[in-house]
Amino acid sequence: MSTGTSFSSLVSGALIAAPMTKGSNLPFRLLCMELGARVLISEMVVARRLKQRKRGEFALIRRAPGEPVFGVQLAGNKPEEMAWAAALVESRQADFIDINLGCPIDHFTRMGLGAALGRQPGRVRRIVEAMKAAVKVPVTVKIRLGWKADQLNYLELAKAAVDGGADGVFVHGRTREARYRHPADWAAIAEIAAAVPVPVVGNGDVLFPHDFHDHMAHSGCTAVMTARGALIKPWIFREISEGYWEITAEERVTIYRRYVELALSHWGGDDYGRERVRDFLRWHVGFWCRYVPRRADGSWPTMQQREVLEHPRSPLEALLARTDDPALDYVTDQLLGGGDLSAPPPVPEARPDTRRDMRDDPVEAG
Repeated sequence: MSTGTSFSSLVSGALIAAPMTKGSNLPFRLLCMELGARVLISEMVVARRLKQRKRGEFALIRRAPGEPVFGVQLAGNKPEEMAWAAALVESRQADFIDINLGCPIDHFTRMGLGAALGRQPGRVRRIVEAMKAAVKVPVTVKIRLGWKADQLNYLELAKAAVDGGADGVFVHGRTREARYRHPADWAAIAEIAAAVPVPVVGNGDVLFPHDFHDHMAHSGCTAVMTARGALIKPWIFREISEGYWEITAEERVTIYRRYVELALSHWGGDDYGRERVRDFLRWHVGFWCRYVPRRADGSWPTMQQREVLEHPRSPLEALLARTDDPALDYVTDQLLGGGDLSAPPPVPEARPDTRRDMRDDPVEAG
């Protein structure tokens, strides 16, 4: 545990694996670590559920073996409850504790959590103060730009958190209303970085290594965070240090099989464990199929639009690019069962294109 260590020294120059509901499960964090991630954050943890001794919530604050830097993200709106939860999380070896002020899910915003709490800078300041008094590890906040386009309060919110003692600010460069429908506003992220005297970490639309390096060079951020980018291509962490990887379909499958190994080790190989693994694996396969490499002309796909792989280099690559349910289920079951992926189901008859673009992703990073 990094008691007494500054937040900047923990994260400086890193591509951070974002806190994602379901996505930041422990086996996936282990996979990202093996691929080069050095700062990782738990799924969003509800402070009240910890106080109620909910077993599932306690599972979310478990640090993975060998996790180099591990942050826990807490959601709550009562200073004393958040302070209690922060002390508990610190005792479980968290390196820093983040406050969720960005979750857009209706279930949580109706309870005054996540993005709804981000509308109350004064309360946020009091929560940060209470948590800082309860722990020695750094306390940070993760914010959006505001509730919606005509209610931007990011500077006020960031400054209130810093006034309360926050050691750093994570910024998802979109509003709650926007979800993922617009590109992240990195100009606003840079504005926050210039306005507060603590490290700022920018978040939004990081899919290839040049995205990371460009934002580090021009935003004034101490580090950069990725959510969907890591889900689509967990090897993005290796690319940050080694450059773009022209990865083959076979190499991708090796990575996916490694996730299955880690998941079975974590949840167990009995019927219950395998059911859990399949649930998470099927969810991940729904992101892995979205990977499209650098285009033939040297240009790059973007995060905001799902692209079709026009010229797969092999039958396996064609299978991995399919987004229909029969293919996704087949890939899931073959990976879980150790199959060779050599007999995929027929491609369904062509229907009107109903694929959503990536702006409506269901992923909710805290």
